[in-house]
Amino acid sequence: MHTVVALCLENVIAFDFTAPAQVFACATRDGEQLYRFSTCTPDGVPVETTNGFALNPQGGLELLAEAETIVVPAYAAFFDPPPEPALEALRGAARGGARAISVCTGAYALAHAGLLDGRRATTHWGWAEDLAARFPAVQVDPAALYVDEGKVMTAAGLSAGIDLALHVVREDFGAAAGATAARRMVAAPHRDGGQAQFIERPSPATPAGSLEVTRAWALERLGEPLDVAAMARHAAVSPRTFARRFREETGTTPLQWLLSQRVLEARRLLEETGLPIDEIAWRAGFGSAPSLRDHFRRATATSPSAYRRSFRPAALESAA
Repeated sequence: MHTVVALCLENVIAFDFTAPAQVFACATRDGEQLYRFSTCTPDGVPVETTNGFALNPQGGLELLAEAETIVVPAYAAFFDPPPEPALEALRGAARGGARAISVCTGAYALAHAGLLDGRRATTHWGWAEDLAARFPAVQVDPAALYVDEGKVMTAAGLSAGIDLALHVVREDFGAAAGATAARRMVAAPHRDGGQAQFIERPSPATPAGSLEVTRAWALERLGEPLDVAAMARHAAVSPRTFARRFREETGTTPLQWLLSQRVLEARRLLEETGLPIDEIAWRAGFGSAPSLRDHFRRATATSPSAYRRSFRPAALESAA
């Protein structure tokens, strides 16, 4: 069996630990387990979880020397480096050929150990910008559900640990083994898109300004062929002045703002209606289904159809 050891740091987040643990437990072939999963802590003693209970490990850092794959779940104090012995154990295991994977802010531990330097990586979208700022040698992808860099893999927040663990099973034992584990987990074998589709993107909070009325006017006309010139005419200023004031008030350009509002409208229509994609493209102001698909994928890393399958309430599906 393939040996997996989870390095659980103080105040570990239980879900980020149990999600991959359950995937590996569900990975079997002909009734035989494919993975042997155990846990360790820096001192070999129980650690608290953020969920209010303690986790009792099978051992200390010596278990990492036996691991073929190391899982580092998220933990609370991720800004601070883990204990130096834990970092050195991670480095030593990596030098010995072990694969290191992280879930959510567990990526910080790998970054503190230097294992992400020069590599692409991801973490929960809420901390991706901070990870990139603290570790400039890491190429942070804030939109990915997970990033596979061979011997080092990172997953975004929480449930993305399931996606990465299923990917690991497929890589180790083939698509059939991954599909079997996914069925037992009642999980999708592979989710379309990245975590960009989960990021909350409300309109920027801005004080009431000279262009507030024009923005409200534009939101009521997303299906029309709006451009900067049309919005500037409504505001009774020149396009150049309009663009400058717009950026001052919103922090973005008029066209970028308009595009983001059209994507938000398309998301709303995909979630709340059964309208055909062509109709949604027209109502949201994209003009055509190909244009909607292109802009939607750039904004959310998934297609309109895949987004609808993921986010349209079941009650609406059954009523359609």
